[in-house]
Amino acid sequence: MADGPVPLTEDEVVSALQGVPGWQRKGDEITRTFGIRYHGGVAMIVHVADVERLISHHADIDLRWGKVRFAITTHDAGHKLTAADFDLARRIDAIAQAHGAEPLDN
Repeated sequence: MADGPVPLTEDEVVSALQGVPGWQRKGDEITRTFGIRYHGGVAMIVHVADVERLISHHADIDLRWGKVRFAITTHDAGHKLTAADFDLARRIDAIAQAHGAEPLDN
């Protein structure tokens, strides 16, 4: 029995990425940037943080003027991707949509 979160295999990561359109893999994290006015971004971050607290998993968040970038990896799994990362990505997408944030997909 594993002592912590189990990293996904490469095939599992590739498959999971298909379930979170717009998220991009950058090494061992997934990222997405949303366009939103600064104060709206602050409100969105607070909403995301509330959900993160409830699920005990968090993203690294970078707030800039006019955009918010999320980067997700599982620190407890050696900074590898786990199923929890993709679950959080879907939750962030829903929150971003509720706040009127526009995906800035590359």
